Amino acid sequence: MPSLSEALQPFAAVVLTGGSSGIGKSFIRLAGTLSSNLVICNLSRRPPAENIFPNAGKRLNHFYCDLARPSDVEAAAAQIRAFLGRTVPRGRILLINNSGIGSFGAFAEQDVAKQLAVIDVNVRALVQLTGLLLPLLRARGGAIMNIASTVAFQPTPFAATYGASKAFVLHWTLALNEELRGSGVRALAVCPGTTTTDFFRTAGLGDSAGKTKFSMTTDQVAEAALRALASGRAQVVPGWANKLYTFIGSKLRKSHAARVAAAVLKRRRPNKEKT
Repeated sequence: MPSLSEALQPFAAVVLTGGSSGIGKSFIRLAGTLSSNLVICNLSRRPPAENIFPNAGKRLNHFYCDLARPSDVEAAAAQIRAFLGRTVPRGRILLINNSGIGSFGAFAEQDVAKQLAVIDVNVRALVQLTGLLLPLLRARGGAIMNIASTVAFQPTPFAATYGASKAFVLHWTLALNEELRGSGVRALAVCPGTTTTDFFRTAGLGDSAGKTKFSMTTDQVAEAALRALASGRAQVVPGWANKLYTFIGSKLRKSHAARVAAAVLKRRRPNKEKT
C-alpha cells in the first residue's frame, strides 16, 4: 500500500474547497504536514486555522469564495490561476472538490431554495471550478479528487436531492476520468460514509446522527483518499462497513434500494418543525 507521502510527492500545489472544517481541514493538515514544499490554496467562506500545520502562514493561502455563487467561483478560479502562475509556475496540481452541503427530510416539507443550494454547491460549483481549472491542469499535469458519498449508490428518500447530487459526482467523475485517459490528468471519486463532522448538524439532523459505531474520522477518510490517489484508482469507498453497504445497495433493484433507504433514513428524519 502506498504511503501518504508518496501520494503527494508528485504535486507542487493543492487547490481545494471547504478547508476550514471537516474532511477538507484534514486534507490541509495532512498535506501541510507530509510535504514541506507543497503550496495549498483553499476556497471557502471561512479561512482555515492559521496554526493548522507548522509554518502554515507561509504555504497556506485562502481565497474567499461562496460556492453557491457562480460569480465567486469564477473570480476565485481566476485569482488562483494568477497566484499559481506567480508563485508556483511549474509542477503538477491536485484539485480537491471537497465542499458539500445536505438537506434532510421529505422534499415536500422543505424549502425549495435550500434544495437548489445543495445542487449549486455539490454539483454546479464542482463542475464550474473543474472546468475553469482543467486547462491549467492539462498544461501542467495533475489530478482531480471529488468527494462523493456512499449515498451515491442508491436512491435516498428523505435526502433525495443530496443523494442525487452525490450520484452525479460519482458518475461524472468516473466519466471524466475516462475522457482524460492519456492526458496527464486523472480523476478520483471518494465515497465516504458517515463521518464525524458538522455536516449532520448543519443539515438539520443533530450531532448524534454523525456518531455511530461505523463512523469514520475525517483523518481516516482523508488518508484513505490519498492512498487511493497514490494507487492510481478512479474510485474509493473508505472503510469495510461502507464497502459492504455500497456493494449491497448497488446490487439491489433501484426501487427496492429506495424502499430500504427510506426505512433507514426515515428514522433519522428531523421533526417537521425543525426542517
